[in-house]
Amino acid sequence: MCESEQKPKRHKMRSYPATIGGNMQSEKDRKWEILLVGDFNEQHAELLKSILDVPRNSSGVIYIDSNGGSVYTAIAISSLIRLRKLRATAIVLGECSSAALLPFAVCEHRFVTPHSTHLFHPMKWESEENVRLEEAAEWTRHFREVEQDFEKLLARLLVFDLEKLAAWSSPGRFVSGQELVDAGLAQMLDPFSNDS
Repeated sequence: MCESEQKPKRHKMRSYPATIGGNMQSEKDRKWEILLVGDFNEQHAELLKSILDVPRNSSGVIYIDSNGGSVYTAIAISSLIRLRKLRATAIVLGECSSAALLPFAVCEHRFVTPHSTHLFHPMKWESEENVRLEEAAEWTRHFREVEQDFEKLLARLLVFDLEKLAAWSSPGRFVSGQELVDAGLAQMLDPFSNDS
């Protein structure tokens, strides 16, 4: 088979931690795996701790299956990944939606599957507390700023045109894994293919 007829490159994953010559790698060189699963609102401390538990300046895989949740948790996770200089590869297992898109975007390498789904939408404000009119007005002002900052940051991290991102986000759209690949935002990984 000549070079021009070669099959497209398939990405294979290996188990972690990898070994060198039968010996475990040093703690710094060892590959790690982290799960970002479920609603961020319910697991803020656990998610941040999982990022702190891996060595600084190391590399590993972050598996994502999350509908998002708190934008503040997403910003904290993403900030911690950057501040600790982690070289992360994101793999979307099922869903990566809403606030979960930010940790996905901050990763150096991003993989999706033909079956993964990604909901882009405007932020939603929910409150179970009784608030005064003045507090609600301040929340509205602050929330608008956070939403605009979040969308700009997401576009910058994905290296994606802000207007195209806004078209996905408003009024909200489910984007397939293939669409993200076609937009140049991720690579395809098919865990169900015969080559996996």
